[in-house]
Amino acid sequence: MRFYFVLIAALYFSCTLDAQVQISVNSNLDRQPIWGPTGYDYVEYYYLPDIDAYYYVPQQRFYYYEGSKWIYKSSLPSLYHDYNLYSSYKIVVNEREPWQNHKYYREKYSSYKGRHDQQLIRDSRDSKYFVNKNHPEHNNWVKQQKNCNSNSNKGTNSKVGKKDDNQNNNRGKQNNSRNKK
Repeated sequence: MRFYFVLIAALYFSCTLDAQVQISVNSNLDRQPIWGPTGYDYVEYYYLPDIDAYYYVPQQRFYYYEGSKWIYKSSLPSLYHDYNLYSSYKIVVNEREPWQNHKYYREKYSSYKGRHDQQLIRDSRDSKYFVNKNHPEHNNWVKQQKNCNSNSNKGTNSKVGKKDDNQNNNRGKQNNSRNKK
């Protein structure tokens, strides 16, 4: 009987832990660059078909082929100094080390070269993107969050505080009147 109880408890807690991990992993809107496309709550990599390169969102670095190997840097090489991340098309790739399958991505997305029709995070008015510190509306969003939090705290705390103060004053008066008798 104990065995079944332990088994059920273990399954319950493992399911709870999995749900908590998924919640924390399913969004990285605050880490995505504002030149990234809208519509994705979570992104590992962007494939940039115009230059056959990748951008790794979690570590904010570019992967590109140089010489005879793939390298990574925080910026693109000078060869791409005219490349505009804001107007180029980005393909979301949620695969580990996508350059290992570069031939597949190059063939599959070659038709996206030269396209300039994605809505960018920077231009979105969807408030879920305001969490990104580089979004133009981020500072206004932070102020609004602070105002909402302070207003909700003031309303509940001030009423509770006054009620508690009144109760304490009444108790003090009752105790004083008892002591005088």
